[in-house]
Amino acid sequence: MPTRSVSVHHVRAALLGAERGGVPAEPLLARAGLHSDVLDGEHARVPAEQFGQLVRMLWTALDDELIGFGGTPSKLGTFAMMGHAVVHGSRDLRQALRRGEAFYSLFPSGPRFRLVEPPGGDEARMEFDVTGYDDPLRFGAESTVLVAHRFAGWLIRRRIGLRRVEFTYPEPRHAQEYALLFGAPCVFGAARTAAVFDRADLDEPVLRDAAALGILLRRAPVALLVCADHGGTSTVTGRVRHLIGASLPVAPVPTPEQLAERLSVSPQTLRRRLAAEGTTYQRVRDQVRRDHAIAALTGGRVSIERLSRQLGFSEPSAFHRAFRRWTGETPRAFQARGG
Repeated sequence: MPTRSVSVHHVRAALLGAERGGVPAEPLLARAGLHSDVLDGEHARVPAEQFGQLVRMLWTALDDELIGFGGTPSKLGTFAMMGHAVVHGSRDLRQALRRGEAFYSLFPSGPRFRLVEPPGGDEARMEFDVTGYDDPLRFGAESTVLVAHRFAGWLIRRRIGLRRVEFTYPEPRHAQEYALLFGAPCVFGAARTAAVFDRADLDEPVLRDAAALGILLRRAPVALLVCADHGGTSTVTGRVRHLIGASLPVAPVPTPEQLAERLSVSPQTLRRRLAAEGTTYQRVRDQVRRDHAIAALTGGRVSIERLSRQLGFSEPSAFHRAFRRWTGETPRAFQARGG
């Protein structure tokens, strides 16, 4: 599976916390293996691991796991203590989320959330109170929902398929990232910020312990914030992404018909299920090819012509056009500056 990438929008958003805290951005970028020029491209992307390093350094520099977006800092180590409170003795996901809700309610900065089970229905939702966030680029709200969703899936060793994600703010300019982040339809301008899922998931047993938590924390934030999907197999989008990624670079990208056959559904059913999750075969294919290209060009002096063939482009010029559309620059320029 190729290394995932992160939009430069999220790099700028994270660095806003450094700016507020009086921490110079350029040394942080350099230590994360990123060049400040990356901030100049509207469509630029960076490898997920490097973005994760940047966020971790921001946590340490600011002593704040909300990196400046909460009303008051959430001191480094708060999430770890919540994790210990949750994994010790929680029978099922319902009890684990209730414990997490109670834990964060003890702190003025949160991140506050509550588990809601509407009577007589088959939905449940985590509702997040982000009203106190100073979050002009929406990074605080996005990451709060994302980490809560992925941590819940980590607890039961299964990615929780979301029915939808709701945000109180208008659709942002980078909304195309949301399908990749959440794998579900997103509603903007909603009455609340919430992750909505099947109520039956709350009955799933907690399958993690303190040792597993230690491994997760050592890999944070990448393990939860940018590329965790616990196999990526509980949503159709995750399965398609996994199958396409597994084919690269040794085999051609599977066609929709080939994917449908491997998933034991018809091509029409595959299209419908992807549409229900807010995406298409073409979009997922391009996301995987984009992330593979970025990882390859960042990691070494790979031949652009060979990379073009590996990704299934008919000729290098088609790859050049696609890469410029994805990142705002040519593959050669991206490679020359080391990603």
